Amino acid sequence: MTAKELIDIYISFFEKRGHKRIANSPLVPENDPTTLFTSSGMQPLIQYLLGETHPAGNRLVDVQNSFRAQDIDEVGDNRHTTFFRMLGNWSLGDYFKTEEIPWLFEFLTKEFGLPKEKLFITVFAGNGGVERDNEAFEIWKKIVPEDKIFFAGVDKNWWSRSGVPDNMPIGEPGGPDSEVYFKFDDIEHNKDCKDNPVDCECGKFLEIANAVFMQYIKTNKGFENLPKQNVDFGGGLERLLAAVEEKSDVFATSLFTPIIKTIEKETGKQYRENAKEMQIISDHFAAGVFIISAGVLPANKERGYILRRLIRRAFDNFYRLKGKNIEPVLEKIVEQYSQTDEVLQEKYEEIKLTILEEEAKYKSVRKTAVDFIVKKYPSAGSGQVGDDSAKPVREISADDAFLLYTTHGLSPTQIRSLGYAFNEQDFAKKMEEHQKLSRTASSGMFKGGLADHSELTIMGHTATHLLHQALRDVFGSGLHQTGSNITTERVRFDFNLDRNLTAEELKKVEDIVNQKIEENLPVRFEIMPVQKAKDLGAVGLFDEKYAKDVKVYFIGNYSREFCGGPHVDFTGVLKRFKILKQENIGYGQRRIYAVVNK
Repeated sequence: MTAKELIDIYISFFEKRGHKRIANSPLVPENDPTTLFTSSGMQPLIQYLLGETHPAGNRLVDVQNSFRAQDIDEVGDNRHTTFFRMLGNWSLGDYFKTEEIPWLFEFLTKEFGLPKEKLFITVFAGNGGVERDNEAFEIWKKIVPEDKIFFAGVDKNWWSRSGVPDNMPIGEPGGPDSEVYFKFDDIEHNKDCKDNPVDCECGKFLEIANAVFMQYIKTNKGFENLPKQNVDFGGGLERLLAAVEEKSDVFATSLFTPIIKTIEKETGKQYRENAKEMQIISDHFAAGVFIISAGVLPANKERGYILRRLIRRAFDNFYRLKGKNIEPVLEKIVEQYSQTDEVLQEKYEEIKLTILEEEAKYKSVRKTAVDFIVKKYPSAGSGQVGDDSAKPVREISADDAFLLYTTHGLSPTQIRSLGYAFNEQDFAKKMEEHQKLSRTASSGMFKGGLADHSELTIMGHTATHLLHQALRDVFGSGLHQTGSNITTERVRFDFNLDRNLTAEELKKVEDIVNQKIEENLPVRFEIMPVQKAKDLGAVGLFDEKYAKDVKVYFIGNYSREFCGGPHVDFTGVLKRFKILKQENIGYGQRRIYAVVNK
């Protein structure tokens, strides 16, 4: 069974049960200042899980492309990937546990053909003011033997945006979940493992499905039932495929095997002896392919930095295996994933060129770093840039190692790969100080979901729509948004343009926005068929294959843009718009910083 067949079977199963297929949301979230990438199927639907009406109804199903930067360092085992597809189905105040749990088991066993005896269940064990999920337990008991059901605590079987119940603020919803694990026979337990999914960490039990039952809201009196209870199911496609094919190594499935074989051919090495390196190469380049196709380019900040880190870490491992030509690997990745994401074929040349340009830059960076060290430490030798075989030398200072990290973008592993040793503890202290500053600067950038709905942030969101249209007025309809970050302090807006704006052009754009603010235009939204939105000239990303209805925000007759909201009711609320500065962020991309209401 191929990845595409799994998707088709899953979607069809829930469509027959009254669910509407919704579009795969962009990997780079639109107008969400709180996160760099879409990291789950739930993320684009948070506002609907919190009560807003979804244009497609209250039963939804999809497959969502997702990326989790926090898993970069985890890749290199049998089950972790940074990029994955998440199968999801939702009930927005419609059905609940009685329907979801039997459906979940049915599509796993009857539709996907998984052996019942290999499936194990975990259920919420209760915690403090939240009772044990006996309702789910009683339903599961009718489906599987009781000895296959295990109770787990809040760290495993509870969901809220803030984590465990104790961390949840008043007014936040959350609830227990039921997780399904597949047990592999060909993996031996570690000595500290127990033979159950709660107490095993060796990979013998692989989580393949998770149904969250959002049924509570935290109040001053404790946890109370929500008036409308939601279901959020998620199942990672890559892990489900591993279970269906009974491959305890995700990278041994039919999705990854052709990619791994290509890496073997290009390096002359065998997977069984170099598994970790090849897992990193295949995952990181696959993630990079999708991120580039979403319009992100390598850079030293935010999304671009994550992409650069992925590509360079992949090349580190490729060079370690004496690989020379990455193009066949990229071709095979695109060939495999194009079975479900055809757009990759259309963008292949752009993707390939971006990665090859980054490789050239990386080799140059490595050479510059070596030259710097050789000049300061004459005994260091020149090293062999690109083949990961420089000779070890006497220890360089932690200060110089950190300079290579901050100035040249070389990680500690990459510095060591060039043959240079340094005091790891001193470096870690410097890194900790650096990360504290970064966390302060990012102020919530890496959280998931729409965490900030403050008045000023909502005003800034509306201002980005006005700015977007004003820029298109000045530079034409070929200009489009490539990113945004909106806080209570300022608006940051990224767009495609290959030159600086002149002072006159900046003033013209600013004047247009302020004119629309002075006109106090009404802001409203309308849910409509996607084709109607296109015919009206609405700006945004539309997926013709799956989306039938979309939400379009209108600012008077001036701006029409596909968006999930929220926005102010009238532009006059913004009072005043002022552009602070512009920046070049590389590869034909510009960035504008601005403020409203000041």
